[in-house]
Amino acid sequence: MFSMNSVMTEEGTIREIAEKLLVLLGEDPTREGLRGTPGRVERALRFLTKGYHQDVDKALNDAFYSVSHDEMVIVKNIDFFSLCEHHLLPFFGQCHIAYLPNKKVVGLSKLPRIVEIFSRRLQLQERLTSQIAEAILDKIHPLGVGVVIEASHLCMMMRGVEKQNSKTVTSAMLGAFKTDPKARAEFLDLLRHNKH
Repeated sequence: MFSMNSVMTEEGTIREIAEKLLVLLGEDPTREGLRGTPGRVERALRFLTKGYHQDVDKALNDAFYSVSHDEMVIVKNIDFFSLCEHHLLPFFGQCHIAYLPNKKVVGLSKLPRIVEIFSRRLQLQERLTSQIAEAILDKIHPLGVGVVIEASHLCMMMRGVEKQNSKTVTSAMLGAFKTDPKARAEFLDLLRHNKH
C-alpha cells in the first residue's frame, strides 16, 4: 500500500531526493549556483502540486446566488499551469468554461479556483478537462456544463517529437451540452469568435 509518510522516511525528503538527482545527473550540489537548488525544487514542487490539499467545497465557499437567468454563462481564457504525470514537465494554456444555470449561479471567481485546484496536481489534459466539468456539475448542479482546454505541452516541445507550435485541445460536455447540439454549438461558436 502506497503511503506518502513511508516514502518520505524510507527515501528521504523531496529536498534530499533533489540533491541526489543532481549528483546522478553529474552535477555537484555544493557548487555555488546549486547550493540552494534542492530546497527551491522542494518548494516549487509543493506549490505546483498544492491541489492535492485543496477542497472544491471550501473554494466555492457557498457563493451561490438564486437567479431567474437561464442563459449560458461563460468564463473564457482562464490561464493555468500543470505538470504532465508522464514526464513531470509543465503543460499550460487556457481553459474555457460554460454552464447553463439551473435557478442559481456561482460567483465568477469560483470557476478559475476549480481550474486551479485540479491543475495543481500531476495530470493528463484529458483527465483535467473531465475533472473540472464533473466538479462543476456535481457542486453547482447546472443544466449542463462544457469545458474546453487548449494547452502546450513541454514534453512535446522540448523532447520527443520537438514540435514547438503544437497545441492539444480537449473538451468535456455534460448534461445539456452533451444532449443538445444547439447548446454545444453555441458554446463552441462563442469560443471561436473573439479569440483574444
